[in-house]
Amino acid sequence: MARSEKQKLKLLYLLKILTEQTDERHPMPMPVLLEKLRAEEISAERKSVYSDIACLLDVGVDIVYDQTRGSGGYYLASRDFELAELKLLVDAVSASRFITKSKSVQLIGKIEKLASRHEAVQLQRQVYTAERIKNDNESIYYHVDAIHTAIHENRQISFPYLEWNLQKKLVARKGGEPYRISPWSLMWNDENYYLIGYDAGADMLKHFRVDKIGPIEMLEERREGGEVFKKCDLSAYSAKTFGMYGGEEETVTLSFPNTLVGVVLDRFGKDVLLQRISQDRFAVHVKVMVSRQFYGWLAGIGKEAKVTAPERVKEGYRNYLTEILDNS
Repeated sequence: MARSEKQKLKLLYLLKILTEQTDERHPMPMPVLLEKLRAEEISAERKSVYSDIACLLDVGVDIVYDQTRGSGGYYLASRDFELAELKLLVDAVSASRFITKSKSVQLIGKIEKLASRHEAVQLQRQVYTAERIKNDNESIYYHVDAIHTAIHENRQISFPYLEWNLQKKLVARKGGEPYRISPWSLMWNDENYYLIGYDAGADMLKHFRVDKIGPIEMLEERREGGEVFKKCDLSAYSAKTFGMYGGEEETVTLSFPNTLVGVVLDRFGKDVLLQRISQDRFAVHVKVMVSRQFYGWLAGIGKEAKVTAPERVKEGYRNYLTEILDNS
C-alpha cells in the first residue's frame, strides 16, 4: 500500500494500535503512540492525534487517558468481552471433546484477538492435556452449518449414518442407504452434538450424533413433523434419554438416600418432585427411556438407588444385574 494511501487510514491504524496494544494496565503515552504510527509509515503530530482520539470518542469508542502512570497514556477501556468472559470461552473450547484439537487452537487464537496482546497471554490456558480425548472429525463444523441452514430454509436433508468398525473406521449403516430427515434442532448432550429430526417413515423424532453423520445432501422438500416437534420438551427429552440411547418410555418410581438429592437434580432437573418416604430417603416419579444405559446409570450409583415401580422395570433391572454377574 502506498504511503499516501496509508495516511488516509490513520484513524483506523490508531484504533488498531489502541485495541491490540493497550489496556488498563498498559496505557500508551503520546510519544509512543506517534512512534507506533510512524512504524506503520503514517506521519502524525500530537494535535492531529488528539483530534483523531476525539473523533473515536464521538462514535462511542471508550478511550481513557490515565495520568497516574508515569507521563500518562491512552488505553482502550471497554471491549465487547471482559477478560473473565474470554477465559471462560477459552476453557470451554479447550475442554470440549466435540471440538478437534486443531480447531481448538484456531478458535483460541481468534478469542485472543478480542483482548489486548498483554491480556491475551492470560488466555493461553490450555485446560486439555495431550491425553484428553478430542474428536478428530473436522467435517462436524460444516455439518452443523448445513443443519442450521436446512432448519432456516425449512428443508429436509439426507445423509448416511456412520458407525465404527474393528479397523477404527467409520462405515455407513444400512449398507449406505441414506436417512431422510426433517431437521428441527441441535442438542448438546454429554459432550456431543446431536441432530433432533423427524423421520417420516417411522413417524417419530430421532436423534443422530453429528460427528457420525456422513455427507449431507440438502433436499428441496419442505420439512415434516412440525407438530410432533412442538410437543417435544427438549430438556425433558435429554433428561429421560440416557446417553442419548433410545428405549421404551416409562414412568418409573425411583428411591434414593437424601445424600443423593444433588445427583437426582443434576440428572432430571430442579422441577422434579421430591417425595419424602422416610427420615433419610426420598422418591421421584420420572419419565425415562428404559434401556441398558438407564440401568447402567442406576448400577453406577450403587445399592442405594432402587427401582420401586413398575414391576416390569424392576424385573428388567434385576435381569440386567444378573447378566453382568453371570458374565463376570
